[in-house]
Amino acid sequence: MFCEIDPYDDGMAGRPPTKPAPPFGERLAALRKAQGLTQLQLAQKLGLSVDMLTYYERRAKNPTVEVVNKVAKALNVSINELLGVECKPTRKPGPPSELEARLEEVRKLPRQRQKFVLDLINTILRDSGHAGGNGHKQAA
Repeated sequence: MFCEIDPYDDGMAGRPPTKPAPPFGERLAALRKAQGLTQLQLAQKLGLSVDMLTYYERRAKNPTVEVVNKVAKALNVSINELLGVECKPTRKPGPPSELEARLEEVRKLPRQRQKFVLDLINTILRDSGHAGGNGHKQAA
């Protein structure tokens, strides 16, 4: 039995409509729909054609920074929300420690007073055998 193989059929011709959109496109479409906007309405808000908006919703894997900024502003959402980035707190939950609270107070002091406190901390760290922290110039 003879099987003819089409050399041009690599299974890649066109994108089947059942293939899911990239994550950015899914979030963009979901946010647009959540705000009750049609593709036409959002496209007009962005100054794009509907075809271009469809491209961003269905195929674009890496939209430009300009597009991301523009879409976030038009939908009145954060860039993190649009990109699906979760921001985790940089410190442990709960009230700040006494040291953190004092450092926050030091940040409010004039620069000269901040330098005095930093020099004092560096001296204490140096005298106790520590480097003095993150490459800051140590007090003499």
